[in-house]
Amino acid sequence: MGFKIGCIPGDGIGPEIVREARKVLDAVGKKYGHEFEFTEIDMGGCSIDKYGVPLTDEAIEKAKASDAVLMGSIGGNTSTSPWYKLPPEKRPEAGLLKIRKSLGLFANLRPSYLYEELKDACPLRAEVAEAGFDMLIMRELTGGLYFGERYTKEVDGVMTAVDTLSYNENEIRRIAVKAFEIAGKRRKKVISIDKANVLDSSRLWRKVVNEVAENYPDIELEHMLVDNAAMQLVKNPAQFDVVLTENMFGDILSDEAAEISGSIGMLSSASLNETKFGLYEPSGGSAPDIAGKNIANPIATILSAAMMLRFTFDLDKEADAIENAVREVLKAGIRTGDIMSDGCRRVSTSEMGDEIVNRI
Repeated sequence: MGFKIGCIPGDGIGPEIVREARKVLDAVGKKYGHEFEFTEIDMGGCSIDKYGVPLTDEAIEKAKASDAVLMGSIGGNTSTSPWYKLPPEKRPEAGLLKIRKSLGLFANLRPSYLYEELKDACPLRAEVAEAGFDMLIMRELTGGLYFGERYTKEVDGVMTAVDTLSYNENEIRRIAVKAFEIAGKRRKKVISIDKANVLDSSRLWRKVVNEVAENYPDIELEHMLVDNAAMQLVKNPAQFDVVLTENMFGDILSDEAAEISGSIGMLSSASLNETKFGLYEPSGGSAPDIAGKNIANPIATILSAAMMLRFTFDLDKEADAIENAVREVLKAGIRTGDIMSDGCRRVSTSEMGDEIVNRI
């Protein structure tokens, strides 16, 4: 069976980690009789360097012509890169916002799981890490503060910046439905995160989520304020199953959830639209300080490729093969530098890819 995959290596460590994910997908294809056709797409800083914009219309059309998109990382050093001297709409991350909007990618799924073998790398207290955790953060991706009206101008002689946080009930309902559907396949619990004690948008969010919950009587629903959620993630992460939240809260909390797993380099991510189409990427950033050194952890990108097989292509057996190979590598004590611990063997980015391929 053949599948067309749009491939966005991006910036920083992106090309290195995407290379390893493609290597693993090729191994899966060889074993299970699939053909993955990759089309490279420029986005981010590399696109700015070539075309003067972070995402061209041609790049969007290439993505739309694909069955799914696999992405590395976007952006650079915000202090030193010339990309960040450009207007905001010309900077690398503007391409990321544009492709999400253009492809209708409203649902971001970020699993956070603590592997038994990485408990020593978890920054939480030993007794908290010992309990483990397995959560999935469901973040609304195309509304809220990131897509509201914004401007910076002088008002009464004072420079003033305004960002608008806006949600309508339809945007909230569709992400809530996704969260409850996925919770039904997990441990049947949704914790919805908001700031309903202050924000009108959060009060609407809570109202709509309650309405959706009525259609899922077997799913437990709990509401939690975002400041409490940030604390609970480090105090008792085991309580979370599916975490449902709006765009900015999800952006912040998912990075926190990534860090407590031992390394952000371990966590995959999927962004889905209303069809089976998805964009799959690691949760971490471009890490320009280590780019080109062949030391980045490619596991998050490889696990993102597994999510693509599962959610877009319905290849559960093949996705299981990748996930099991990652577990076997960790059990064998093979580590990149970010997850290294005593008694383990340190490997490079490409060597980690090879070790996973060997276990497919």
